[in-house]
Amino acid sequence: MSDKQVLVLGGGCFWCTEAVYKEVRGVSDVESGYSNGHGPRPSYELVCTGRTGYVEVVRLTYDPAEVSTRELLEVFFLIHDPTTPNRQGHDVGTQYRSGIYYTSLEQEAEARALIDELTQANAFGAPIVTEVEPLADYWPAEDYHQDFFERNPYQGYCLAVAAPKVLKFRQTLARLAK
Repeated sequence: MSDKQVLVLGGGCFWCTEAVYKEVRGVSDVESGYSNGHGPRPSYELVCTGRTGYVEVVRLTYDPAEVSTRELLEVFFLIHDPTTPNRQGHDVGTQYRSGIYYTSLEQEAEARALIDELTQANAFGAPIVTEVEPLADYWPAEDYHQDFFERNPYQGYCLAVAAPKVLKFRQTLARLAK
């Protein structure tokens, strides 16, 4: 039996990112939250001001015997645009920046190696701006953000943005699905 690990990812709106990772095998828990900012416990309203430095993230608890860090990062780079600083689609602000927030040096090495590979392959046709930093100041998001897509599948944003990301994952990386 493997020890579970934690990896935190910022790939735009946490509703979308959470919806995809809930379907990845080996991931036992996905929690929406905020990390790598400053100041007291953040709220959604404060984070949206762009003045706290916090990023909307998902905190993944996973079993590396079932899914590797690299595989989790492959999903990450599939479901968001790592080339747009402080934005994902129509979501604009520092809270939507692309980030990998590691909890081990092995995760950091894996992230940097994959970014180097993608850069050398010019996989996105533009420079990757994803920050790779140690996890700092993590806070869970408010309860109403947890399991948002699952509870609100017909909400407009979920239909327009989250659902296509889930479908893209299912079609492209089905080997990683639960």
